[in-house]
Amino acid sequence: MDKNINIKVKIWRQNGPKEKGRFETYELKNISQGSSFLEMLDILNEQLINEGQTPVVFDHDCREGICGMCSLYINGHPHGPDEDVTTCQLHMRRFNDGETITVEPWRSAGFPVIKDLMVDRTAFDKIIQAGGYVSVNTGGIPDANAIPIPKDKADMAMDAAACIGCGACVAACKNGSAMLFVSAKVSQLALLPQGKVEAARRAKAMVAKMDDLGFGNCTNTGACEVECPKNISISNIARLNREFLKAKFKD
Repeated sequence: MDKNINIKVKIWRQNGPKEKGRFETYELKNISQGSSFLEMLDILNEQLINEGQTPVVFDHDCREGICGMCSLYINGHPHGPDEDVTTCQLHMRRFNDGETITVEPWRSAGFPVIKDLMVDRTAFDKIIQAGGYVSVNTGGIPDANAIPIPKDKADMAMDAAACIGCGACVAACKNGSAMLFVSAKVSQLALLPQGKVEAARRAKAMVAKMDDLGFGNCTNTGACEVECPKNISISNIARLNREFLKAKFKD
């Protein structure tokens, strides 16, 4: 049965990307363990507003574990201590009475801090715009559905498409690499016949944009796969490397 706990939250506060940040600690009393982590932050912000202080800025949208907007670094883990969930699906029952919880934004050159816990993740949008789509004419919906696709390929494509672009892979990587995200987006199209027409251009363009935006290199430590809330496999990174090398050989 859920109970109420008293906690301290040590939160990163930063006024802007060029401002110097610092940790500030706040005390919260009688927080229900049945509440979500974001609900706890809502309660904190209500408390700060009532005290005449500036509320903590953090990102969120659907609060259903779908959009990935709620990305926070909690006690050293992207999305917190639970496995296979986003921050909005994390509940306070994972924390103990009297505990101090450290909350930080994503740390990456590709994700500059906007304010407090909110970072600019438009870099992922730019990578998708570089090639994460199919632009060739594949016919109408009935025609496209008539193209036979082996079940194993369809399953792998769907698994890769489960990536929500939250950026946990980047936050977990010691190099700040976006390879898991990029490889998932390349794989979901490279595995399907509709995506093969532009496969070479796509792989080169998305990797080039990733490098241009300041993300680090992949050294295959596997931290990205461990922390991914959607269990995206690093086998996609191997597929991306193959797609990229094939494209370069064609050149």
